[in-house]
Amino acid sequence: MTVRLAPSILAADFAALGAEIAAAARGGADQIHVDVMDGHFVPNITIGVPVVKSLRKATTLPLDVHLMISDPDRYLEPFIDAGASMVSVHVEVLPHLHRTIAQIKTLGAQAGVVLNPSTPVSAIEEVAGDVDFVLVMSVNPGFGGQVFIPNSLRKIRAVRALLDAAGNRAPIEVDGGIDLTTVAAVVEAGAEWLVAGQAIFAGGQAEAAARQLKARAQAAARA
Repeated sequence: MTVRLAPSILAADFAALGAEIAAAARGGADQIHVDVMDGHFVPNITIGVPVVKSLRKATTLPLDVHLMISDPDRYLEPFIDAGASMVSVHVEVLPHLHRTIAQIKTLGAQAGVVLNPSTPVSAIEEVAGDVDFVLVMSVNPGFGGQVFIPNSLRKIRAVRALLDAAGNRAPIEVDGGIDLTTVAAVVEAGAEWLVAGQAIFAGGQAEAAARQLKARAQAAARA
C-alpha cells in the first residue's frame, strides 16, 4: 500500500499560505487538501474559488478540494476550472449522487464521495463502482483540531470491503484527528490518503511535522 499525505490548509497560516504549502511539500506532502465550507451544510465559512485559483499558482501538488457545501453541483465547474485536481462531495446533500460523480469526471477531475460520521456506509453502495476515492470523516466536519472518533476504524474497513466487492481499488481518504497517535491505526484499517491539519501546521514547523507524520504512516503501511 502506498500512503499519500494531504495537509489541510484549514490549519495553516493564511498570511503565509504559499510558504506553508511549500514547507509541507518539502516534508513529503503528496497533495493539498482544501476545505470549502459555506456556513450552511457545516457551521463554518472558509474559502472559495479565488483561493483555489491562487493555490494552483503556488504549488504543483494536486489540489484535493472537499466541498462541505449545500449545493455542490452549482460550483463543480468553477472549482475545477480554478485548478481542483480532485473534488469530493457529501452524499448527505446530493439526491442525484451518480450524476454528480459523472459530472466531476466529465469536467476533468477525480470524483470522491464523503461520509459524515453518522452516515452509514450503505449510503454509497450504488456508486461504489463509480467513485475515484471515498473520504471518511473521522470527526464531524466544520472545524479543525477535533478528536478522532474511534468507530471510524470500523467504518474504514467497511468502506474497503464495499469497494472491493464492487471491484474498485479506489483509495480511502480519512479526515479528522489524524496525528502521530492515530495515523498507524488508520493506515492499518485501510486508509491510503491521510488528511492532517493541526498535526502539520499548528506547531509552525510544517516541513518537519509532515515528514514525521508521513514516516509513521509509511511504517504502518509496511507492517
